[in-house]
Amino acid sequence: MMLDLTTKEIKKRSALRVNPLKTCQPVGAMYAALGVHRCMPHSHGSQGCCSFHRMYLTRHFKEPAIASSSSFTEGASVFGGGSNIKTSVKNIFDIYNPDIIAVHTTCLSETIGDDLNSYIHDMVIPTGKIVVHASTPSYVGSHITGYGNMVSGFIKYLAKKSGVSNGKLAILPGFVNPGDMREMKMILSLMDADFIMLPDTSGVLDAPMTGAYEMYPSGGTKISDIVSIGDCKLTLAIGELAMENAGNELKRKCGVMYKTLPLPIGIEATDAFIMAISESTQSNVAHELEEQRGQLVDIMLDSHPYFSNKSVAIYGDPDSVLGLSTLCLELGMIPKYMLTGTTGEAFNTKAQELLAKFGIEDCVAKSSSDLFELHQLIKTNSVDLMIGGTHGKFIARAEDIPLVRAGFPIIDRYVHSYMPLIGYKGAMRLIELMLNALMDRQDRDCEDEDMEMVM
Repeated sequence: MMLDLTTKEIKKRSALRVNPLKTCQPVGAMYAALGVHRCMPHSHGSQGCCSFHRMYLTRHFKEPAIASSSSFTEGASVFGGGSNIKTSVKNIFDIYNPDIIAVHTTCLSETIGDDLNSYIHDMVIPTGKIVVHASTPSYVGSHITGYGNMVSGFIKYLAKKSGVSNGKLAILPGFVNPGDMREMKMILSLMDADFIMLPDTSGVLDAPMTGAYEMYPSGGTKISDIVSIGDCKLTLAIGELAMENAGNELKRKCGVMYKTLPLPIGIEATDAFIMAISESTQSNVAHELEEQRGQLVDIMLDSHPYFSNKSVAIYGDPDSVLGLSTLCLELGMIPKYMLTGTTGEAFNTKAQELLAKFGIEDCVAKSSSDLFELHQLIKTNSVDLMIGGTHGKFIARAEDIPLVRAGFPIIDRYVHSYMPLIGYKGAMRLIELMLNALMDRQDRDCEDEDMEMVM
């Protein structure tokens, strides 16, 4: 049962989160590590933490998310986890034979102050094998923070600058599905761009069924590519709030200049992504992309009467919320609530800039929020549509509002991780989902009116 709190009372709640719009850093770190070829993500903490993080990813992608754990007990909590991780690394290489182990920390290991740099330096690592790490305390940031930290960790440990440019683009995709990464690679290929993508979960968490289990599928960024990413001519950090630190790390270490871009969701953001590629490669926009853009514009014009002035609540990861809000504004919709659980004023600033650009004044855009607050806001002033992850369905059901599932996590539907939301094709799919949700609601309302007339 929901408590009937006023907006003023909600704003006073500064520490407590009820149904948070995020999960913890190690989930993002684990996902990033799975995007590296023949990499074993390793959770330096208790076995229960690792199991939860694996479960979260497995339920979203409907694929087994492999990972190992240092399996802390009371002894490790008191005396430190040095012995645990040294034993773990030896066993992992002996039994599972990955090429690289990507260690991420948890609340417990961070709280007791384990020094991963020293532990890794003191390990006996087999010839040709690699161990890297990233600091990902769960009590700071969110899974988006952990994802970016792990990508920065790969760059910090492996990227090298030879002094000779390889002429490639470094693509750092934000926290998106494998289907989105495939769509990015398709656009880059159509633009004849030579690139290195880090991480790349396509071919890993959307690998085909072959009849035989492969612990390390064919996908993922190869270690040799991570090493040579330091010789790229430019970095495109896609997802301003998730990837800027990783882009900055590559610049700091190897001098590769970077450009941050929003997730290419909708017309304008996709245009910006394609033009950034075009400027870097000095190539013309591919005809196929021009055709897709024209199709998208046609669809937007045809569907405009159904979207115009419809109010929408959008919640989830910060870059996804900004991207989805941009598409809604391009369709003539009015974002009434834009909420993310990830902390930081950067989201609030970018959200206000976006709303001001479209002349929208009456919108609650807020970071560090949760689903409890969203429900209270909707109770005060409802919306025509909700867009976000699975856990918003309880609000949608209680308030009788259509829900389009987009973002992370989606645990009660299938196929979504294979289908893109980015690019012109992704925008077409989003419009189809949104339009069907609104029209189904309209049809149902008409049926109810007909029944009332009959009675």
